[in-house]
This record gives sequence, C-alpha cells and structure tokens, in this order.
Amino acid sequence: MLLPIYIYGMPVLRKVAEDITPDYPELSTLIDNMWQTLASTGGIGLAAPQIGKAIRLVIIDLDPLKEDFPEYEGFKRVYINAHIQEYSDEKESSEEGCLSLPGLSEKVVRPKKIRVKWQDENFNEHDEWVEGYLARVMQHEFDHLEGTMYVDRVSPLRKTLIKNKLKALTQGKYQANYKTKSKGN
Repeated sequence: MLLPIYIYGMPVLRKVAEDITPDYPELSTLIDNMWQTLASTGGIGLAAPQIGKAIRLVIIDLDPLKEDFPEYEGFKRVYINAHIQEYSDEKESSEEGCLSLPGLSEKVVRPKKIRVKWQDENFNEHDEWVEGYLARVMQHEFDHLEGTMYVDRVSPLRKTLIKNKLKALTQGKYQANYKTKSKGN
C-alpha cells in the first residue's frame, strides 16, 4: 500500500522518534508498505516520521544509483532503532534533497564517516563504521529520527533565502509526483 509522504511543516517531522521492539504491531506490513512507497517516489531513503510514524525505522535503497556507484548494486536495507555513536572530524559538502521538501535541494556539510548502532528487520544488532555516500544518506535519514531536517543544517543565509519556499510547503503550495500529506492540504 502506498503511504502519503508528510511534507515540511507537519509536526511529526519535528518529533524525536521512539525505539521499537519486535512486537511492534504489523511491523513487517509497515516495512513492505514503506518499500512500495519509496519505490513509487524515486527516492533512495525513507524514515518512518516521513509517513507519520514517530518510530526509529528507516529504509535505504541505493540500488538505483548502481551506475554511478557500482558498489551499491543490490543495496537495500532496513534500519531499526538506529543511533549514530560517533562522527569523523573530516567533513564534506554535497547537494541533498528530501521527499518531505519537494522541489528543494541545498548543499549540506556532513561528516564523511560515522559509527552507527542499529538493528535489522530481524532485530539482529549491528555496530559499524560507514563512510562515503552511504554515510551521508544514513545521516540524512537518521536526522529524521531526531526531528531534524537537512534545511536545519544549511547556513543562516541560505535558510533566509529559502524561507518563502519553506513557507509555501507548509501552506500546501508545491508539486510532487507522489502521494503527500501537508498542513495546507
């Protein structure tokens, strides 16, 4: 089932998400619905707050990028209860967009490498260092679990310059080729 993507301005996007347990109701159905929703958007990552659920659940599918990043061929992963433990000092800037901010993209500076603890869909524990493009995507998606969005990480000048675009999103004035839910509609 395709789920609506919650757009900038929806309160759930600013909540800190809760850890979940294996008995979370209909978790496998929720994960399947998230995969279907992500596939319909053309995105590469989706966090549960983006579909209105303040829980620590993220899916990432980097397979669509395999032409530019052959190392990510077949990469499709579920992250449950993910928490970033450490960040490298070395940082880099790159353009980011977000399904919850249709039509916008901005340069964001992030650490190049992170150490993250998480559980997979079978609740097996993982603790690993991740770097490169995957580290950026994980930081972007895991920010959603902390009630943070990438526009919170742009310079004050850029934030001022996009203020009207952000306001328009909260009023439902945007175009998206996927199902959405916003304060304005």
